Amino acid sequence: MHPTPTTRPRALFAMGRRHRDAMFPPAEIQRLTACVDVDPDHVAENLTDEPALADVEILITSWGCPVLDEEVLARAPALKAIVHAAGSVKHHVTQACWDRGILVSSAPAANAVPVAEYTVAAILFANKRVLEIGGLYREHRAPLDWSRRFPGFGNYRRTVGVVGASLVGRKVIELLRPYDLDILLADPYVSTLRAAGMGVRRVELDELVSASDVVSLHAPELPETRHLMDARRLGLMRDGATLINTARGSLVDTDALAAEATSGRIHAVIDVTEPEVLPAASPLYSLPNVLLTPHIAGSLGGELHRITSSALDEVERYCAGEPFAHAVHRAALATSA
Repeated sequence: MHPTPTTRPRALFAMGRRHRDAMFPPAEIQRLTACVDVDPDHVAENLTDEPALADVEILITSWGCPVLDEEVLARAPALKAIVHAAGSVKHHVTQACWDRGILVSSAPAANAVPVAEYTVAAILFANKRVLEIGGLYREHRAPLDWSRRFPGFGNYRRTVGVVGASLVGRKVIELLRPYDLDILLADPYVSTLRAAGMGVRRVELDELVSASDVVSLHAPELPETRHLMDARRLGLMRDGATLINTARGSLVDTDALAAEATSGRIHAVIDVTEPEVLPAASPLYSLPNVLLTPHIAGSLGGELHRITSSALDEVERYCAGEPFAHAVHRAALATSA
């Protein structure tokens, strides 16, 4: 716990201007200025020659924040806290911040909600074959024998494999509880006992991939998770199974996925890719068994205000001398997104 400040601490927005405008409308600005001294019209998109850094105690950051390296910190001697109104802090919080003992908060729990909601919708639609049936109905404009074309389709007692008990992965598991689904979990950091407490069965990744009707990826982007779903592992998926990726594009070998999907053997719902925008000639754009979306699962539109509310909660806690509810710890970054 840090000392309760006797005066309102000085704060500064450090993010892309468009993000500040979208995330901090007048009502939120009023709530913020009630506890900190901040110029709501000033947004630092470049901290190289930012005079306001000299007396800033709290940086309110989001997407587009410059890297907070030693050079920047040298011009911010009063900086004590970074409240990140977004998910990962890996792109701007450096070792120099941790060495200075700066407190860091982030809002991945708030951002996990829409990603999990997107994922659950994708799971339910995938098992029901909604996209394929919708496409065929649009093409034929007449009812067909859907059970013959898609034997066993539906969500009753289907098996869903969740790869990674991240914030999103755990939220997906929570949201799936009301459904009659069998849920498997693969995560090297989760014990069998802990998985059972979550209401799922822990298995090794290869077993999960080969046993699941839907494989949903929620692992962090780390060197050891690059191409976690490579040609061999994609080949383990059941005929007709669906791969969902709302995590990081690097978890999937794009060429191997394109080959499997082109064969028609598996289905896919892909929100993140490597590269982030696929070449125009990629077959993943047009395959009837693939839904490709442009990284929209995370917070957008009105969902951004959930993140804003979380960040403002943290600023208010800091000003009251209370610890952050969503503190980021350096050690945890090694296994987080």
